[in-house]
Amino acid sequence: VEGTVKNITEYGAFVDLGGVDGLLHITDMSWGRLGHPSEMFNVGDEIEVLVLSVDREKERVQLGYKQKFPDPWVTVSGKYTVTSTIRGKVVSLTDYGAFVELEPGLEGLIHVTEMSWTKKVKHPSAIFKIGDEVEALILDINEETRRISLGIKQMEASPWQKLVETHQVGQKVTGKVRNITDFGAFIEIMDGVDGLVHVSDISWKRIAHPSEVLKKGEDVEAVI
Repeated sequence: VEGTVKNITEYGAFVDLGGVDGLLHITDMSWGRLGHPSEMFNVGDEIEVLVLSVDREKERVQLGYKQKFPDPWVTVSGKYTVTSTIRGKVVSLTDYGAFVELEPGLEGLIHVTEMSWTKKVKHPSAIFKIGDEVEALILDINEETRRISLGIKQMEASPWQKLVETHQVGQKVTGKVRNITDFGAFIEIMDGVDGLVHVSDISWKRIAHPSEVLKKGEDVEAVI
């Protein structure tokens, strides 16, 4: 049916169908992410909608707009596969990750644990901002829960895999002291990979604190 947008609220828009108002809820406006109904409609707009339900007792008419278009999840299996790469735009940031729009109505989540091999990302905003174009790897597609898991660290080889291939136990390495704690010192032996020299492995002599022997920032030789 056709109608005129009569009023817009945070949760939807009321549409005049010719003497009867119907509610077009925000969740029925778009398959994609929508912050406010005003992003799609304005008061006075002439729009075509679908009647989803009619409650004659409560005199309520529920309307839909996104239902006029194909559900993007219907074609997911034919367009996207696990281990393939995608390009998308960051549309939302949360404490646990970044949501990336693959296409209108279809988003994937890059969890904070899938952002870096070596760094502990406290918040996605340290890496992304809304509107960024990103390239990521599809880790999982769950059509039942409508969730797509993405990763960006997988776009590069794991430094830990490189470490296994190039280093072995007993090998001497040289690195910079990155940090000193009460129990030992962390030495960077590869970009993004630190090794721990425990306080008990610093000297044959008894020492109270690693700082008695090592200083932050100095280059030292150690054995794996």
